[in-house]
Amino acid sequence: MATADLIPTVDDPMALFEAWFQEAQTSELNDPDAMSLATATPDGMPSVRMVLLKGHGPDGFAFYTNKESNKGQQIAANAKAALCFHWKSLRRQVRVEGVLTEVCADQADTYFASRSWESQVAAWASDQSRPMKDRDEFIEKFTSATTKFEGKDVPRPAHWSGFQLTPVMIEFWLDQPHRMHDRLVYKKEGVRWSAERVYP
Repeated sequence: MATADLIPTVDDPMALFEAWFQEAQTSELNDPDAMSLATATPDGMPSVRMVLLKGHGPDGFAFYTNKESNKGQQIAANAKAALCFHWKSLRRQVRVEGVLTEVCADQADTYFASRSWESQVAAWASDQSRPMKDRDEFIEKFTSATTKFEGKDVPRPAHWSGFQLTPVMIEFWLDQPHRMHDRLVYKKEGVRWSAERVYP
């Protein structure tokens, strides 16, 4: 198998992620920014769901949520988490592990303001992860919030914010024939990244 077919080893895995992400944005039919987010309770019970990547750069990966949701409460109790991107069109996967920190208020405000007006209203109407009597109850809360904010800018709820995952491990996976896939694992050692290939 030619070396050209393998994942390139680079000094900065975030630069490699950016290159792969740009390719996914042109080749993936739906939601190239979709990623699974795994969190856990203090006693180790894992929980995973799909969220959307809303920012990334040298310092990590950002997403937004209701801090009172199940994942928000799990993050508050245990700030370690993992992400997984799977781009089927490219036959590629990226896994990330790291520590979560809440974004600053200005950053959360800026992203909240970029959402559609209806999505902003829904952030006020949804008691995310909590039981509801029936769907009509949710619709009534949304209608009430719509009336309250009609013709106005919708402020960001105090319970709605974002988190950044600062990676300590990033693994790139590339499909290869005969299940001889290529896996390249980067680990943060101080300010530098080390890389090694592992068996698939």
